[in-house]
Amino acid sequence: MTIEKEPALDDVLLKPLVENALTEDLGRRGDVTSQATIPADMQAQLQIKARQAGVICGIDLARLSFALVDAQIEFIAQVQDGETVEAGAVLATVKGNARHLLTAERTALNFMTHLSGIATATRQIVDSVAQYPAQITCTRKTIPGLRIVQKYAVRCGGGRNHRLGLDDAILIKDNHIAIAGDITTAIQQAQDFAGHLIPIEVEVDTLEQLEQALDAGVNLVLLDNMPPETLSQAVAMCQGRAKTEASGGITPETVQAAASTGVDFIAMGYLTHSTTALDIGLDFSA
Repeated sequence: MTIEKEPALDDVLLKPLVENALTEDLGRRGDVTSQATIPADMQAQLQIKARQAGVICGIDLARLSFALVDAQIEFIAQVQDGETVEAGAVLATVKGNARHLLTAERTALNFMTHLSGIATATRQIVDSVAQYPAQITCTRKTIPGLRIVQKYAVRCGGGRNHRLGLDDAILIKDNHIAIAGDITTAIQQAQDFAGHLIPIEVEVDTLEQLEQALDAGVNLVLLDNMPPETLSQAVAMCQGRAKTEASGGITPETVQAAASTGVDFIAMGYLTHSTTALDIGLDFSA
């Protein structure tokens, strides 16, 4: 499956994330270990290397981590976000003041290992369901403050984004329905509020709820925690009436069963809250 390159995020969006991470790490006195053990004027060259195969994400965050510590550090990227690499691949070379290189090391690697882990897991899942029409999406189950880059990592892995925030679209969930009184009332009130520009999605747990949602008229239905047999029935009911999205605890082990039902989208919180970091390190080059 061919994955188109995802446009990089602008530095204006990334810089505050890196500044916060560096501030947290530097604390009140800075990198006392490097200050204590390395001469102030020593220069060094190090390489960021992948220690296992995967899809890379976070190159610009790594670049900014070094640049904000020391603008004189030279950062030479050898890959771009979204590229698949083998174990041992050199991802970037950094040259400059040795103290400053080590000060920025952990912040740069934290971003890269975490985001590359998300991109790698997403690519594996996208590839595993490539024979089906379903598209893999992430959710709002993200680490506070990191949503924009976590969702970017999903796109680098070939997935799609669900809502970036509460203001993107109307998604009527079970608690909205309970408080509104019933599913039809909730949808009608949403339609009155939304006008013609805001899409409306509603979460349903049963085929009975689904029929009510379809009768009320929605753009998309979120089929929550339905077993594959029920999911297949729900997809058949929605043909020509609404797009379908499977959700609810879907994992790499269960995603193919969900995809085989013919749903249009599969929402996976797993991508941003349960993936494993990709092993990436910073190695000294003598």
